[in-house]
Amino acid sequence: MDGRVAGRRGQATRQKLLDCLSEMLSTSPYRDVKVIDVARMAGTSPATFYQYFPDVEGAVLELAEEMAKEGATLTDLVAGRSWAGKAAWSAAEDLVDGFLSFWRRNDAILRVVDLGAAEGDKRFYKIRMKILNAVTNSLTDSIKELQDKGRIDKSVSPAAVAGSLVAMLAAVAAHQKGFTSWGVKQAELKPNLALLVHLGVTGKKPTK
Repeated sequence: MDGRVAGRRGQATRQKLLDCLSEMLSTSPYRDVKVIDVARMAGTSPATFYQYFPDVEGAVLELAEEMAKEGATLTDLVAGRSWAGKAAWSAAEDLVDGFLSFWRRNDAILRVVDLGAAEGDKRFYKIRMKILNAVTNSLTDSIKELQDKGRIDKSVSPAAVAGSLVAMLAAVAAHQKGFTSWGVKQAELKPNLALLVHLGVTGKKPTK
């Protein structure tokens, strides 16, 4: 926090604090997590915590930024993929699987990001959009390409369709556990979600 660059030992301590915070967020409500609890779990003191972070929220933002870097790679699930014939079904399946997996791995921190964004915190909002924009932009380009080839009607807005599909994926991914209460199994969720993505991008039923 004082601008000095931490050495190897300091970096290890900083990372341990972040790891402990991440673990606590997976078992406790964000508002209940205190500096003293994170420090105790990491085997250090609150004073040490404050050497690296201004408060719990500051440390959470660090975790969120790291997660956003991983989220930016979600664009690889779309960029350069073919949305014609059987390849389109594979692309839809891979996008759904990658999205759901990413959300499961980062469920705890994503819940905090969503909460902060919903409360109007621009820092959390920017992080959320950084994750979603990467996929949305790539999907928009894919739909534009199909449109230029005459496979999609000119009246379709690629950006609107891509944005709607990504928003759907994010909402479903964040609600995965809730689907079980509706009697929907995970094995049923993926193919049906992929079907919606395929229909949204190509306007056609998939060729499997």
